[in-house]
This record gives sequence, C-alpha cells and structure tokens, in this order.
Amino acid sequence: MKYNPNEIEARWQKYWAENGTFMAEDVSDKPKYYVLDMFPYPSGAGLHVGHPLGYIASDIYARYKRHKGFNVLHPQGYDSFGLPAEQYAIQTGQHPAVTTETNIARYREQLDKIGFSFDWDREVRTSNPEYYKWTQWIFIQLFNSWFDIDANKAEDIRALVIEFEANGNTKVNAVCDDNIPLFTAADWKGYSGEEQQKILLKYRLTYLAETEVNWCPALGTVLANDEIVNGVSERGGHPVVRKKMTQWSMRISAYAERLLQGLDTIDWTDSLKDSQRNWIGKSVGAAVTFKVKENHNKFLHLLTGDDTGEFAIDVFTTRPDTIFGVSFMTLAPEHELVAKITTPEQKAAVEAYIEATSRKSERERMADVKTISGVFTGAYAEHPFTKEPIPVWIGDYVLAGYGTGAVMAVPAGDQRDYDFAKHFNIPIKNIFDGVDISEEAYAAKDGVKLKDSDFLNGLDYKKATKTAIEALEDIGQGKGKTNYRLRDAVFSRQRYWGEPFPVYYVNGLPQMIEDKYLPIRLPEVEKYLPTEDGQPPLGNSKEWAWSVVEHKVVSNDLIDNVSVFSLELNTMPGWAGSSWYWLRYMDPHNDEEFVSKKAQEYWESVDLYIGGSEHATGHLLYSRFWNKFLKDRGFITQEEPFKKLINQGMILGNSAFVYVYLLKCVNKENDGNIAIDVPRPTFFIVSEKDYENISEGNEIKSIENWLEAKYGNKETWTFEVRYNSSKIFKRHVDINLLQGLTDELDIERFRIDPLNKDLANAEFILNENGKYIVGREVEKMSKSKYNVVNPDDICEQYGADTLRLYEMFLGPLEQAKPWNTAGITGVSGFLKKLWKLYFDDNGLIVNTNQPSKEAYKILHKTIKKVQEDIENFSFNTSVSSFMIAVNELSAIKCHERTILEPFTILISPYAPHIAEELWHRLGHQGSIAKVPFPKFNPEHLVESSKEYPVSFNGKMRFKIELPMDMPVPEIEKTILADERTVQQLEGRAPKKVIVVPGKIINIVG
Repeated sequence: MKYNPNEIEARWQKYWAENGTFMAEDVSDKPKYYVLDMFPYPSGAGLHVGHPLGYIASDIYARYKRHKGFNVLHPQGYDSFGLPAEQYAIQTGQHPAVTTETNIARYREQLDKIGFSFDWDREVRTSNPEYYKWTQWIFIQLFNSWFDIDANKAEDIRALVIEFEANGNTKVNAVCDDNIPLFTAADWKGYSGEEQQKILLKYRLTYLAETEVNWCPALGTVLANDEIVNGVSERGGHPVVRKKMTQWSMRISAYAERLLQGLDTIDWTDSLKDSQRNWIGKSVGAAVTFKVKENHNKFLHLLTGDDTGEFAIDVFTTRPDTIFGVSFMTLAPEHELVAKITTPEQKAAVEAYIEATSRKSERERMADVKTISGVFTGAYAEHPFTKEPIPVWIGDYVLAGYGTGAVMAVPAGDQRDYDFAKHFNIPIKNIFDGVDISEEAYAAKDGVKLKDSDFLNGLDYKKATKTAIEALEDIGQGKGKTNYRLRDAVFSRQRYWGEPFPVYYVNGLPQMIEDKYLPIRLPEVEKYLPTEDGQPPLGNSKEWAWSVVEHKVVSNDLIDNVSVFSLELNTMPGWAGSSWYWLRYMDPHNDEEFVSKKAQEYWESVDLYIGGSEHATGHLLYSRFWNKFLKDRGFITQEEPFKKLINQGMILGNSAFVYVYLLKCVNKENDGNIAIDVPRPTFFIVSEKDYENISEGNEIKSIENWLEAKYGNKETWTFEVRYNSSKIFKRHVDINLLQGLTDELDIERFRIDPLNKDLANAEFILNENGKYIVGREVEKMSKSKYNVVNPDDICEQYGADTLRLYEMFLGPLEQAKPWNTAGITGVSGFLKKLWKLYFDDNGLIVNTNQPSKEAYKILHKTIKKVQEDIENFSFNTSVSSFMIAVNELSAIKCHERTILEPFTILISPYAPHIAEELWHRLGHQGSIAKVPFPKFNPEHLVESSKEYPVSFNGKMRFKIELPMDMPVPEIEKTILADERTVQQLEGRAPKKVIVVPGKIINIVG
C-alpha cells in the first residue's frame, strides 16, 4: 500500500467539515484554551507559502491542547474592509463586496487545503452588517463615555451630566480638550441644549476635532502613518500632504499609563513590549509657559483686530533644569500660533516653508535628522525668569501632534537644537560647568553642575529640576507634568468600503442613532470616488439621510424636512473592526449582544495570539485600548485581550535574476555608419559573475567572445554601452520560468513571457554546459518580486502534511527564514518512511508483539522532546525529533502497535491527515483529534546497563556491558576474570584497575 497524500487529505478534510470535528463547546466542564491568529485581509493574490506559517504554528498548538483535554476555541475570519478592494472598485466599477466575496472564497479554499482545525462555524467578516452593527454599537458607547482621572477609568457620560448639574465642572478631573472654561451648576442649567452638547463633546472619548492628517489627493482619503512609505501612499505610490480636517478622534491618550502598566502583566516578548513602550513614549518633566513679547502682541492686535489677550507658547520639557540655556524657541509649522505671531516681514517666507513642509509625512520628518531647515517668525517670546527676548522660529523637526507642538531650544543640552543654532548662527549659551560644547551638545543628565543659571547655579540635574519646577509654579508659568508621545487616534476615513458611522447631524452637532436601529448599512453609490465638491464617496449616495421619525435611512431630497438630517459621510478606519473581533468569536451568532456575559466569562481572553510584527504598535494598541474601555464600562471582565503573543518570523522568497547588458554594435570598416547584422539596440543577458565584474568597472570577455564567434575578427567591429548611462542592470525573473527545482532558466518560456517583451530577442551568454543560470537573492516574498510560491502547488505535488512539516522545519518560529523548495523533498520522503512503519506492499504490518526496550526508549524520548518543544513553541526541533525517531524505529524494524499507536497521536498536531488515516487503519473509529496525548514515562529512559570501554594503559581494547548498579569491586572482579583481559595481561598482575562508574575502565599493566 502506497502513501497517497492527495486522496488521504481530501478524505479527512471532508470528514472534519461534515462532522464539525473542531467546533468548540459553548459550555464545557473541560478547561478552556483560546488560540487566535491575526485574521487576514483577503486580497486577490491569495495566499503564498509565507502566509500560513503562523497559522500552522497556532494549529499545532490548538491540536495539542485538544489532545491534552482542553476545550479549544480556534476560530478564523476575515478583516474584509479595506482600501485595496475600494481601489479595485474605482478601477473596474465592481462593487467591493463582490471582490471581497471572491477573494474570501479563494482564501477559504486555500486554508482548507492545508488542513487547519478552525472552527468555521464562528467565522466573522468585518464587512458583514451583522458584524459591524456591533462595531457601530461600540462607537456609540465610546461617544457616551468620558475618562475620570480620579477613578482612572471610563465612565458613563450621564454621570458627568449629573456632576455638571450639581457642581458644574469645577471638581471634574477628566481627560478632555484643553482650555475648557470653568462653569457652575447654575451656568450649566442656563446653557441651551446645543451649548451643553458642545461642552460634552469636549469630554467624550470619541469626539470631533480639527486634526492634522495625512491627506492623499489621488486616493481622496486620509491615510494612517503605516499606510505611507517614503512620503507616498503604500497603495499606488501617490503623493501625501499634511492638512487640517475635521475628523472623528478617540482619546486613546487617556489610557496611556494603563497601556504601559498592562505590559507588565502579559506574556509578550521584550522587543514587542519595547515597541509599545516607545510608541506610548512616557516622559516626566514640566509644562512651561512662555509669553509672547507684549509689544508684538499690541502690534498684532492692531493688525488683526484680535484682542483676546496675551499670546503664550506652552512647551513640555523633560529638562526644566536647563531653562536658563534657552536661546530660541521652535514651533511646528502647523502650530496654531504661527499665523497669529508671524510679522508681516516674515509672512511670505513662513508661508512658503509651511507649504513645503506639508508635503512631508511625520515619519519622514522624524527620520530626517540630517536636513536642517526652519524660518524665523519675526516674533519673540519672553523668558519666564530673566524676561529676555527669545526669537521664535518654526522648524519641521518639531511635530504639531507631539507634546504641545513647541519646544524651548537649549542648544547646549540638545544636539538637534545645537545643530539648528549652528546652522542659523543663533547664540549658544553654555550652562554646564566644566563642559566643552564647542563641537557638540552635552546631553547627559548626571555628572555636572549648572552655571550661568541664576538660582540654579551649582545644582545637579535632580535638585535643579525640582527647584526649577517649584519656581515656575510660584510665578504661575509652569508645573511638573508627565507627558506621553501617544496621540489621540484619528478615526475618520474618506472612503466608501468601511464601517458607516451611526451618526447624523442636527445643526452641525453629532447625534447617535439608537442601538435598536443598528446596523446602519453602507448605501449604494454610483461611483466610489469623492464627489465633485470634495466630499467623501458616501456623498455620491442619493439615499443617505436619517429620518428621526421613521428611524431609517431615507432620500437626501428629504433633508429639508424638519425630521430628516444628514448622515456622516466619512467611514471608520480599517482598524475599527479588528479592535474587538476576538470577543465576537466567543459568541458569533448572538443578535442581542456583541458577546454574552456567560460566553465572555467562560472564554475570558485570548490565551495565545500569533501574528506579524507589523502590528506591534497600531493594531495591538487599539485592541488593548478598546478592551480596557469595554471592561471599564462593565461589558467584559478582562483588562488585557491577549495573554501570550508571538510574532512569527517572515518566510523570505528566493528571488531569481537575469543580468542585462545593452550594446550598440557598429562596423569599423565603414566609418561606424553601417551596423553589424544584429538588432539595435542589442540586449545581452550575462551571468551574475559578469554582472559583478562590469559593476566593478572590469572588462568582460564573454560578450566579446560571443561577438567574435558570430561576426568574425574583433578588428572589424566595436560596441558601445547604451542604457540610461548604466552599463548593466538586473531584473527579477518569475521563478516559475526555472527548470524544475534548479537555477536553470527556461529560455524559450522566458522569451514568450509578457513581462519580458523587451527582452524577447535578447542574446543569452550561456555557460560551458549551454545553460543560463539565474542569480539568486533572498528577499521578502512578494508578487512584485515574482518569487511567490503558491501553497496549492506544494499541496498538490507533495501534500499538505509535507507543507506543514516543512514550514515548521525551516527554523525557529520567530525568526525570518528563506524558502527553498528543493528542501521539501526530504520532508516528503520522511512521511513515506513513516508510512512504511505501518504498511508494506501487501497492507498493514502492525503487530501486537511485545516491543523491545529500545523501541520504548525511542518512543518516550520522543514524547518528552515533542511535548517540551510544543510548550516552548520550538516546532522546528520537534520535526527533527520525528525524523530521528522514524529512522531509529525503522532501523530496529519496529512494527509493534504499542509503539506506533501513541506515535501516531504524537505526530497528529503536525501532520494531521496522515495521522487520521493511520489511526483509522489501526482500527479506531472517529477522529484522532481529541484522543489523549501520550504520557511520558521516565522509566523507559533509565539505563539498566552500560557498555564500558575497557582500556589497557590508556588504549581501548574492547567493550563490555555491565549493570549500571554494579558496585566497583564487582566491576573489577568481573573485568579481571574476562578472557580478553587475561589475554591482554599475558599472565601479569595489573598494577592498578581504575573504574569510573558509568563511564570507563582502565587497567594499568
């Protein structure tokens, strides 16, 4: 009987689907275990072999936990809203829902072929109205909440209204907008309803605000920072600019400290935690207020008619001890004060600089530490203590969204300020005693004392910081403060294919649609582009208004009616649906709640979460934020959503390249006017070695030899390089154009490949064997690099179990590793060898004989190793253990049921299809999936005897097997009586017998 993976795998995949083998129990006496993968965005390209890596790892662990007696929840779904489907809709006119459905069907087909133990009965799709109904509901809860700093949690907005009614806001300590005026209870009651709504909007956890955003005109939408690469959109490569827009935002900043503290309670890698800590960016220091000089204020008031009082620049600094070293101030170009304080003389230069800066993303500005640029505003601030004038500049190294968008520049103590001051010839005051700052700033905190710092002279960093803060508080121009880099999250997108907001507007103020009328479904639109007047794509809908009487979406023509109002035209960002999806898996069919209390209390949170490191900040911060909020409001019980998190490494592609040389050949005999009989221009495809030689400026002979062979003596012709001033370039080649698993290019297929039309007539410089060997380079596996390996092809040729084992065998889960299809044959051979332990050509050969001690040792050694490896997520070493065990069992011709039956269970999490088939052929009914995992018995690894090497005067002459517990005197007696010892001694008495128990015997003659 031969091993036929295609037949076996199809049969067991069908069995699992028909019998609901992996459906989790809603109520169970078993302990629970929740294994989750970061769910995929279903793109049209489908899966390549790099995508399933994390899924295979999580599947092994889920299957292992079932064997260990757990009720395992291992669901899967799709993050199905997103920009790619919308862009495809813009290009083709096809509704994104159709594209998404097609892509999901493709993903599902591929996932099923690999044999994952997903509970597909719990599948979620973020673009399904039944799902995003609850995303809208959560948004409403955020809108109806505020963050109480004293309680350190979110509270119902109604509690805040009660406080306003009783005491006004004088006692309220909340995370809210800046500069909210104080009011009494009487004031509150005297406000109109609209005035009260405007005040509450400044406290709500989700709120409307004018925000600096990344605007992509070509895509007509706001982009998140991680959707921008090198200043252009990741999707399409379109320019992105910074601009202010009124957007929905969420006060994730309210949770900054809890997001930091929570990292100490979860089992994540240090690198992942550090990424979150750096993104949150906690800094302890002081808030300082610098007044803009009075004479400038008076001038500005006359010029603009703005008589609201003094202008002031608020800064946050971690070094208030250096306040006497301030020699200038820098504002972010977007800072709201820039337009107000810039003098007429500087207006043109400032506006030009602001316009240029708007074309850079924040990431570019942060990353570019070499370019120094800025413009003087013409305004001066006043030093809080000395009252000296301080020039106010703008510079793009300051970001509007970080801190206050302004810095007090101390060139002596900050290198970026130092470089700025040097570049613009701004004076640099040295405030550090005994430190030379002629070449660079002194950024250290400890080890020196201050000078030229008035009342701080002679103080060290700690004492000076404390003293400076106290002095600032005394004059009312500062206080101690903790700041965070984490900014409130912009929650609006100018797109069609996203969750609609459950929001309508009355007199410009947002109103929430009642829960019972959710979901608010996406409307049909004629086109998916922004409207002609720049409104988001939902503005193209003719039916996108809300009737507060009929409680439904109605025609826009009715908006003039007093009971019909405009709906929000923006949609939610892609991360909205992925910020709570793990909770929906717990109770996916509940129409009354996003998750029932009973289901959430049983499943609690995710025990193991596996996904890519690209989500180390955005997705994980937003998810933790929403989870903490939902706990605050009593909807769930757990503070953290993911107990343990592993970032799987990337499987890299092995790209193939050809190397192209462009020549123009001319005939010397005719004054260079008549071309030799070759196409012009002529592409030569040379070897990687020749490419390296030319790149280094060396001559190559291979092309000259080729030309001489074709056109005769070199004296009659010459050639010149003609390719964009480059002698040579390399090009990706589709790896499917290679001959089998080799590096040999199929030249004829290469010539007819549409991607290589310009090289169809290229001349190949072949090697001595008449072949062209491509160059190789390990890169990210990507469709654009033509190095993608389709898992369907691997499953078809070798089987899904081979793919699963091979992906684990490539290396440690968390490391990047290159894919090499040639190596997969070894894993395929291993499974065939495993099969032969159970079958020969005539059928099953498993017997009921008593196994040997060696067979027990092999089995239990493997049980111990595999269990330890799975629990430590060292899946690659497990696969090695299986291979060693099968080799050893084959060597001793082990076919005993007592050994092979538990071995089948042992390999089941890794290679489930062959395990199911073997289990069935061994006479068992049903699936192997929940059969108890084999128990390790250490007794089988205890050695009862030892084979001692016996040496004479240090030279080993023979070996002897003796009981491990034999006393040393007995060992001496036994060895001296052995005939081989007698022969070696030739009748002589030994001088000494040295015995090291369990190791060696040495006889000194």
